Amino acid sequence: MNAPLVATDLVQTYGEGPTATHALAGVSLTVAPGESLAIMGPSGSGKTTLLHCLAGVIRPTSGSVTWQGSDLAALSDRRRTALRRSDFGFVFQSGQLLPELPAVENAALPLMLAGTSRAEATRAAAAWLGHLGLAGMENRRPGELSGGQAQRVAIARALAGAPGVVFADEPTGALDQATGAEVLSVLTSATRSTGAALVVVTHDAGVARHCSRTVTMRDGRVTGEYVAEAAR
Repeated sequence: MNAPLVATDLVQTYGEGPTATHALAGVSLTVAPGESLAIMGPSGSGKTTLLHCLAGVIRPTSGSVTWQGSDLAALSDRRRTALRRSDFGFVFQSGQLLPELPAVENAALPLMLAGTSRAEATRAAAAWLGHLGLAGMENRRPGELSGGQAQRVAIARALAGAPGVVFADEPTGALDQATGAEVLSVLTSATRSTGAALVVVTHDAGVARHCSRTVTMRDGRVTGEYVAEAAR
């Protein structure tokens, strides 16, 4: 999956006429294989809409997102759903773990939905849980985990299927500062070790500092870009 994710002239408009809202107003960017990119901006800047377009969750009003030679908007809903299971991983602010499932099954769920056998999926998930410091906690349910531990399960879930890109939407928003920094360190190092690109949406400069590149947004447009010194 050694290919860039490319967005070209993305426009996303909700509504029509004078009351229309322009969530994206011509955004172009490239996410290189293996890089960590922070998309930073205040609430309403368009950063989450951009993430949803990049991940094929929504089709832009105009413009294109290309992954592995395919324009995501041209794919059927079924094909885009399959792509999100095979090529993309997701980490959300709340983790979105299923409370009735133990950690290992939460982490294995996307693999099983994609057709991997239960035994193989749980084996891969358990390996990632161990790699992320959760060995021995495989059978704990989300209610028996701390916030930081639950986010590690979410990271294991995102990485178990060997995605090309991991999308993280405010992944530390529900955590205290120390736990959030720990989770970000785990997330960036884990994606780096697999060669997956990481796209993080955040309003927090402290979160962005963990990434190799940051783009800033306001009013649906990219307003700036910063490459971390270590990545130059």
